[in-house]
Amino acid sequence: MAAEGIVIIGAGPAGAAAAIGLARMGEPVTLVGEPRRFAAVEGVSARVIDALRGLGLQQALTAFAPPSPRRAVWNGTYTEANVESLVDRQRFDRGLLDDLERLGVPVVRGRVTALHSAPGRHELEIDSDAGPRTLAADFLVEARGRAAPGGGAPRVRGVETVSLLQYWQGPPGAAASAVLSVEDGWMWMAALADGRRYLQLTMDVASADLPPKKALGDYCSARFRAVEAAAPFLRDAEPVGEPHARTSTAVLNEVAAGDDWIRVGDAAMAVDPLSGNGIFQALSSALQAPAVVATLRHDPRRAALARQFHTRRIEHLFFRFARIGRDFYAQETRWPQAPFWAARRGWPDAAPLHAAVTPETVRVARAPVVCAGRIVEEDVMVTPDQPLGVWHVDGLAVAPMLAALRAAGGSSSDKGRCEALLCARFGLEPARAAALLAWMQAQNWLV
Repeated sequence: MAAEGIVIIGAGPAGAAAAIGLARMGEPVTLVGEPRRFAAVEGVSARVIDALRGLGLQQALTAFAPPSPRRAVWNGTYTEANVESLVDRQRFDRGLLDDLERLGVPVVRGRVTALHSAPGRHELEIDSDAGPRTLAADFLVEARGRAAPGGGAPRVRGVETVSLLQYWQGPPGAAASAVLSVEDGWMWMAALADGRRYLQLTMDVASADLPPKKALGDYCSARFRAVEAAAPFLRDAEPVGEPHARTSTAVLNEVAAGDDWIRVGDAAMAVDPLSGNGIFQALSSALQAPAVVATLRHDPRRAALARQFHTRRIEHLFFRFARIGRDFYAQETRWPQAPFWAARRGWPDAAPLHAAVTPETVRVARAPVVCAGRIVEEDVMVTPDQPLGVWHVDGLAVAPMLAALRAAGGSSSDKGRCEALLCARFGLEPARAAALLAWMQAQNWLV
């Protein structure tokens, strides 16, 4: 059986983004996947929709509702600080597959039932829409989300968390969503315009006192009916089917790449759903994956650099999202001793989400970056808040420019001389030099 080049397992946003990026680079890529098997709704920000539009997706974007307020009742305070667009994930996933085929990516619609890997070769057994089939690849992209096998690699796990998802059906109405903190966890509720209502209760595994599986439906209904903030989502509605229980534990795979494979999306790191960043983090881990794959396949001298780039980026994203969740949990102070809240307000660590930056903490270092579709090593500016380094700002390599300013004794109080140096040494137009200098000053890079 001849190898098919690159095979991506998983048809969610991470797998789709990696497939489109690789196809645009001319890499031989095939995607194997199917829509998720249970109904789900998510809320996303405008930046996620912009990123999906930039990938050339059209059908998938039709699954998103217009933006609506995200209401929050947290720590006893009601706010409407954010808006989000609700998306039917099954419809979204079907749209992704249609878009991939329209964009010229070969798609096998089905589920991988077995995977046999050896160095340089991966054989897949697939239960496809057209019947059983096999496929071989010389490179594998694992994008099956939380369902992806761990492969025995070490993992960092957050506090063990479970979410109970229950669907209700009511009359059509305006799309809306809300998040609510309760003593033993939090609730997220969403109403789609067609009358479907999606209610999720997220709890601590160790302390949750859940009934037997056959009683979960009544349990969830009673919990939601007891909450005043849920009333608009339950009005004239009834539960449909049985609740779906799934893990919501944050998980980081400490090894995210090998010589002939990488992990992207939730298969690499899955975050707490409280952040509302599921699709965003999936895209964040996948958009630069094509450069990693191309380097591993075609430039073995830089293979270690490519693995380092991907693994460090995944780790950075994971802890960033984990600290966002930690800080949001810490805002709820009504139940300081309740197991759910006590376990989460200090995880993963005490490090601030944004570290303080002073000119003395900014340094030049060699680090991997993406350049012309490959991972290469360049001088970057490393700061406490940007540990992976900053290479370009507005298309300009900043390390040599900051080094020149420092060598000339440039400071934020001598704006004119600094701008003149950037123009003379690097050929910048005055307006661009002024903008770059203002950005460096705002970042506290200059004395």
